[in-house]
Amino acid sequence: MNNPLVQLGNIPVTASALESLFPHIKGGNQKIRLLERDKQIIRLKRGLYVCNPEITGKILSTELIANHLYAPSYVSMASALRYYGLIPEAVYTTQSITLKHSRDFDTPLGRFEYTYISRETFSVGLTNIKKEDYTFVIATPEKALCDLIANSPKVNLRYLKDAETYLEEDIRMELEDLKQMNAEIFEKYMKTGKKAESIRTLLKLMKK
Repeated sequence: MNNPLVQLGNIPVTASALESLFPHIKGGNQKIRLLERDKQIIRLKRGLYVCNPEITGKILSTELIANHLYAPSYVSMASALRYYGLIPEAVYTTQSITLKHSRDFDTPLGRFEYTYISRETFSVGLTNIKKEDYTFVIATPEKALCDLIANSPKVNLRYLKDAETYLEEDIRMELEDLKQMNAEIFEKYMKTGKKAESIRTLLKLMKK
């Protein structure tokens, strides 16, 4: 008999959605506890689960999980820059931006950090990445870089040399990659986001 969990793939689901897969069983909560005990499902937080990839055959996506774990949110900062291959270091915490209060979650699949942003800035520079059977929301490279600068307390890019040092030494991003970016997103971010002066310096470096 086929396991009904297979149809869920790698998409995080609520407890009630899991219970609906086993309508013939009374006491759905008990079934969820058994599924968790048997490692068929992984508990992300209270009431939210994801299926074990050994059962579904689907690789788990930390970006997709991040979107569901605390919504509305999008993957950003170092996590997004690493996703695009713009910085060399591995990122062990999935960083996201949210409209809710800043919050962190420690799960069996790693740590997820969420940083608050204003509603006006939230919608600037977002993109949907479509995979085979799921989609997640992530910052564009430009937005990810702006978010990283805006939320790094010690970063203050007053001069072109500051911006150059930050890119090449602090986050080890190629200057050439900056020059390929979309200036319009930086300009929009400057109007509503934090650290407008630092973003302006970055923009000058980009156009240099």
